[in-house]
Amino acid sequence: MKVLLAVFVSLSVLLPAPAASADTVVTPTNPNIKYFGRWNTASPSAHVSEWAGAYLVTGFTGSTVKLRQRDPIDFFVSIDGGPDVVYVNRSGTVDVTPRDLRSGNHTLRVSYRPVAGSYRGDAVFGGLVLGTGERTFAPAVPSKIIEFIGDSITVGQRSSKQALTAYGWLTGEKLKMGHTQIAVGGACLHPAADGCLSMREGFLRTGLPVNSPQWSFSRYRAGAVVINLGTNDVGHRVSRQDFQASYLILLRRVREKYPDAAIFALQTFRGRYAAETQAAVREMAGTGDRNVVFVNTEGWIDPATDTADGVHPNDTGHRKIADRLAPVIAARVSR
Repeated sequence: MKVLLAVFVSLSVLLPAPAASADTVVTPTNPNIKYFGRWNTASPSAHVSEWAGAYLVTGFTGSTVKLRQRDPIDFFVSIDGGPDVVYVNRSGTVDVTPRDLRSGNHTLRVSYRPVAGSYRGDAVFGGLVLGTGERTFAPAVPSKIIEFIGDSITVGQRSSKQALTAYGWLTGEKLKMGHTQIAVGGACLHPAADGCLSMREGFLRTGLPVNSPQWSFSRYRAGAVVINLGTNDVGHRVSRQDFQASYLILLRRVREKYPDAAIFALQTFRGRYAAETQAAVREMAGTGDRNVVFVNTEGWIDPATDTADGVHPNDTGHRKIADRLAPVIAARVSR
């Protein structure tokens, strides 16, 4: 698969002009906005969505809500748990309630299209604009979070809404747990000699760039971690020995950062490095860690009908994966 290069998103802020004085402007630091996934919050006026599958949730009163964006970006909005509506190439102050809602309490979820490779959108959340005298309130959110670590398959590339129609997002929604996809197209597990982006290292960072700051794992604690890596390493001539060694390093890092998490090591859907993945899991078990599981995914999807190109699952394929994976996770993780 083609390696997708990460795009660094500047935190310099050129957001829309302030709303009319009668409106209520809500900044990204508002405590009633809950962030899932890895967000760069270095700028209090512009929080940047990093990796795939990051999203925010908040409650708000009134009948209208607008998003404050910087430069053009594609994003998805769900209001009151409804379908995710896509907004394409939008910038400035974007009204996401073209028809007024009933007056009262509402919930809002926003997720941005992942920024990587040839897509250069500006995934910057600059806050909200509500009606006169309206306010935010803390939404009900899950207490458990699942983190998915992977490549373009985990991103959801070639599915209809990318991260939102990928198996990780769907699995989290099925289990009613928070979720995020730490993934990018073309990624390897092992830091290959030709420069393939290594998720062994990427797991530790806030975003894609090699100079991205280290992620602060105190921001949230995942109750479960799903790893799906190895599809791309073959094409970058990663040896079986190096792959197994890197898998073990990643497992140890995940365990260090999330001491109580259940860790699920998925066999790639093409079966690559299956023996090495299993061996790394056995090594962890040999140290007394019984909460690391190898998941045999053989037969979960049919490449002929459940993928867009023989590799990347289509919407049907992702749903099938989520249907098989959700009970595996539920058996070990209580909500």
